[in-house]
Amino acid sequence: MKKHTTLLLAAIFTLGLAACNNANNKQNPEATTPVVAEGGLKIAYIDTDTLLAKYQYAIDMEKEIREYGEQQRRYGQQQVDAFQKDYNNYLQTGSTMTLTQQQSKEAELKQRAEKMQTLEQELMTKIADKQSSETVKVMNAIMAYVREYNAANQQFDIIITKAATLYINPAMDITNEIVEGLNEEYKNIKKK
Repeated sequence: MKKHTTLLLAAIFTLGLAACNNANNKQNPEATTPVVAEGGLKIAYIDTDTLLAKYQYAIDMEKEIREYGEQQRRYGQQQVDAFQKDYNNYLQTGSTMTLTQQQSKEAELKQRAEKMQTLEQELMTKIADKQSSETVKVMNAIMAYVREYNAANQQFDIIITKAATLYINPAMDITNEIVEGLNEEYKNIKKK
Protein backbone atom coordinates (compact mmCIF):
# COMPACT_ATOMS: atom_id res chain seq x y z
CA MET A 1 0.00 0.00 0.00
CA LYS A 2 2.89 2.41 0.83
CA LYS A 3 4.40 1.97 -2.63
CA HIS A 4 1.01 2.56 -4.26
CA THR A 5 0.41 5.69 -2.17
CA THR A 6 3.83 7.12 -2.98
CA LEU A 7 3.45 6.31 -6.68
CA LEU A 8 -0.02 7.84 -6.76
CA LEU A 9 1.17 10.96 -4.97
CA ALA A 10 4.15 11.28 -7.30
CA ALA A 11 2.01 10.76 -10.40
CA ILE A 12 -0.64 13.26 -9.37
CA PHE A 13 1.95 15.74 -8.14
CA THR A 14 3.99 15.45 -11.34
CA LEU A 15 0.91 15.97 -13.47
CA GLY A 16 -0.47 18.76 -11.30
CA LEU A 17 2.52 20.92 -10.43
CA ALA A 18 2.66 23.65 -13.03
CA ALA A 19 4.56 26.86 -13.59
CA CYS A 20 4.45 29.54 -10.91
CA ASN A 21 4.78 33.06 -12.40
CA ASN A 22 6.64 35.93 -10.76
CA ALA A 23 5.63 39.58 -10.45
CA ASN A 24 8.77 41.44 -9.27
CA ASN A 25 12.41 40.78 -8.46
CA LYS A 26 12.30 40.72 -4.62
CA GLN A 27 14.37 37.71 -3.55
CA ASN A 28 14.70 35.73 -0.36
CA PRO A 29 18.42 35.55 0.52
CA GLU A 30 17.95 31.94 1.74
CA ALA A 31 16.39 30.83 -1.54
CA THR A 32 18.41 29.02 -4.13
CA THR A 33 19.84 31.41 -6.68
CA PRO A 34 17.74 31.13 -9.81
CA VAL A 35 19.30 29.56 -12.84
CA VAL A 36 18.57 31.70 -15.85
CA ALA A 37 17.88 29.70 -18.97
CA GLU A 38 18.34 30.92 -22.51
CA GLY A 39 15.70 33.54 -23.13
CA GLY A 40 15.91 34.85 -19.56
CA LEU A 41 13.59 32.34 -17.87
CA LYS A 42 14.41 31.66 -14.23
CA ILE A 43 13.84 27.97 -13.56
CA ALA A 44 13.89 25.82 -10.42
CA TYR A 45 12.85 22.27 -9.66
CA ILE A 46 11.47 20.20 -6.83
CA ASP A 47 12.48 16.59 -6.29
CA THR A 48 9.07 15.01 -5.62
CA ASP A 49 10.54 11.82 -4.14
CA THR A 50 12.41 13.84 -1.52
CA LEU A 51 9.45 16.15 -0.97
CA LEU A 52 7.02 13.30 -0.36
CA ALA A 53 9.50 11.46 1.86
CA LYS A 54 10.08 14.50 4.08
CA TYR A 55 6.75 16.36 4.03
CA GLN A 56 5.09 15.44 7.32
CA TYR A 57 1.55 15.91 6.00
CA ALA A 58 2.26 13.44 3.18
CA ILE A 59 3.81 11.04 5.69
CA ASP A 60 0.81 11.36 8.02
CA MET A 61 -1.63 10.94 5.13
CA GLU A 62 0.19 7.83 3.94
CA LYS A 63 0.00 6.35 7.45
CA GLU A 64 -3.70 7.22 7.69
CA ILE A 65 -4.42 5.55 4.36
CA ARG A 66 -2.43 2.48 5.37
CA GLU A 67 -4.40 2.23 8.65
CA TYR A 68 -7.68 2.77 6.81
CA GLY A 69 -6.74 0.03 4.35
CA GLU A 70 -5.92 -2.35 7.19
CA GLN A 71 -9.22 -1.51 8.86
CA GLN A 72 -11.10 -2.28 5.64
CA ARG A 73 -9.20 -5.54 5.16
CA ARG A 74 -9.97 -6.59 8.75
CA TYR A 75 -13.65 -5.81 8.17
CA GLY A 76 -13.61 -7.88 4.99
CA GLN A 77 -11.89 -10.78 6.74
CA GLN A 78 -14.44 -10.62 9.57
CA GLN A 79 -17.25 -10.87 7.03
CA VAL A 80 -15.60 -13.85 5.33
CA ASP A 81 -14.95 -15.55 8.69
CA ALA A 82 -18.55 -15.00 9.82
CA PHE A 83 -19.84 -16.42 6.56
CA GLN A 84 -17.54 -19.44 6.80
CA LYS A 85 -18.64 -20.06 10.38
CA ASP A 86 -22.35 -19.89 9.44
CA TYR A 87 -21.77 -22.13 6.43
CA ASN A 88 -19.91 -24.74 8.51
CA ASN A 89 -22.61 -24.53 11.17
CA TYR A 90 -25.26 -25.17 8.51
CA LEU A 91 -23.33 -28.19 7.22
CA GLN A 92 -23.32 -29.64 10.73
CA THR A 93 -26.89 -28.77 11.75
CA GLY A 94 -28.71 -28.65 8.41
CA SER A 95 -29.91 -32.22 8.69
CA THR A 96 -31.87 -31.35 11.85
CA MET A 97 -33.80 -28.58 10.06
CA THR A 98 -37.07 -28.89 8.25
CA LEU A 99 -36.99 -28.75 4.46
CA THR A 100 -38.36 -25.18 4.53
CA GLN A 101 -35.69 -24.10 7.05
CA GLN A 102 -32.97 -25.71 4.92
CA GLN A 103 -34.16 -23.94 1.78
CA SER A 104 -34.36 -20.63 3.61
CA LYS A 105 -30.88 -21.03 5.11
CA GLU A 106 -29.40 -22.10 1.75
CA ALA A 107 -30.94 -19.06 0.04
CA GLU A 108 -29.49 -16.81 2.74
CA LEU A 109 -26.05 -18.43 2.43
CA LYS A 110 -26.14 -18.16 -1.35
CA GLN A 111 -27.00 -14.46 -1.14
CA ARG A 112 -24.17 -13.88 1.37
CA ALA A 113 -21.72 -15.85 -0.82
CA GLU A 114 -22.56 -13.58 -3.75
CA LYS A 115 -22.00 -10.55 -1.53
CA MET A 116 -18.60 -11.94 -0.46
CA GLN A 117 -17.59 -12.03 -4.13
CA THR A 118 -18.18 -8.28 -4.50
CA LEU A 119 -17.08 -7.26 -1.00
CA GLU A 120 -13.36 -7.28 -1.77
CA GLN A 121 -13.85 -5.03 -4.80
CA GLU A 122 -16.08 -2.67 -2.78
CA LEU A 123 -13.47 -2.40 -0.04
CA MET A 124 -10.64 -1.83 -2.54
CA THR A 125 -12.73 0.90 -4.15
CA LYS A 126 -13.27 2.56 -0.75
CA ILE A 127 -9.52 2.45 -0.08
CA ALA A 128 -8.72 3.88 -3.53
CA ASP A 129 -11.30 6.65 -3.08
CA LYS A 130 -9.84 7.60 0.29
CA GLN A 131 -6.33 7.48 -1.15
CA SER A 132 -7.35 9.66 -4.07
CA SER A 133 -9.11 12.28 -1.94
CA GLU A 134 -6.23 12.48 0.54
CA THR A 135 -3.69 12.70 -2.29
CA VAL A 136 -5.60 15.62 -3.79
CA LYS A 137 -5.50 17.38 -0.41
CA VAL A 138 -1.72 16.91 -0.16
CA MET A 139 -1.22 18.02 -3.75
CA ASN A 140 -3.38 21.11 -3.20
CA ALA A 141 -1.39 22.01 -0.07
CA ILE A 142 1.88 21.64 -1.99
CA MET A 143 0.63 23.63 -4.97
CA ALA A 144 -0.69 26.43 -2.74
CA TYR A 145 2.56 26.60 -0.82
CA VAL A 146 4.69 26.64 -3.97
CA ARG A 147 2.60 29.54 -5.32
CA GLU A 148 2.97 31.41 -2.00
CA TYR A 149 6.68 30.62 -1.86
CA ASN A 150 7.27 31.94 -5.36
CA ALA A 151 5.12 35.01 -4.76
CA ALA A 152 7.11 35.81 -1.59
CA ASN A 153 10.46 35.21 -3.29
CA GLN A 154 9.49 36.41 -6.75
CA GLN A 155 12.35 34.71 -8.45
CA PHE A 156 11.21 31.84 -10.66
CA ASP A 157 9.33 31.88 -13.93
CA ILE A 158 9.00 28.10 -13.93
CA ILE A 159 9.15 25.55 -11.13
CA ILE A 160 9.19 21.98 -12.42
CA THR A 161 9.43 18.52 -10.91
CA LYS A 162 12.47 16.32 -11.30
CA ALA A 163 10.42 13.12 -11.65
CA ALA A 164 11.00 12.30 -15.32
CA THR A 165 14.15 14.30 -15.97
CA LEU A 166 17.49 12.60 -16.53
CA TYR A 167 19.61 15.56 -15.44
CA ILE A 168 18.94 18.93 -13.85
CA ASN A 169 21.57 21.34 -12.58
CA PRO A 170 21.58 20.88 -8.77
CA ALA A 171 21.73 24.66 -8.37
CA MET A 172 18.10 24.72 -9.51
CA ASP A 173 16.93 22.50 -6.62
CA ILE A 174 14.59 24.25 -4.15
CA THR A 175 13.22 21.02 -2.65
CA ASN A 176 14.59 21.53 0.87
CA GLU A 177 13.24 25.07 1.10
CA ILE A 178 9.81 23.87 0.01
CA VAL A 179 9.88 20.91 2.44
CA GLU A 180 10.89 23.16 5.34
CA GLY A 181 8.18 25.67 4.54
CA LEU A 182 5.51 23.02 4.05
CA ASN A 183 6.42 21.29 7.31
CA GLU A 184 6.35 24.58 9.20
CA GLU A 185 2.96 25.41 7.71
CA TYR A 186 1.64 21.92 8.55
CA LYS A 187 2.97 22.13 12.12
CA ASN A 188 1.13 25.43 12.58
CA ILE A 189 -2.09 23.97 11.16
CA LYS A 190 -1.86 20.93 13.47
CA LYS A 191 -1.48 23.24 16.50
CA LYS A 192 -4.85 24.86 15.76
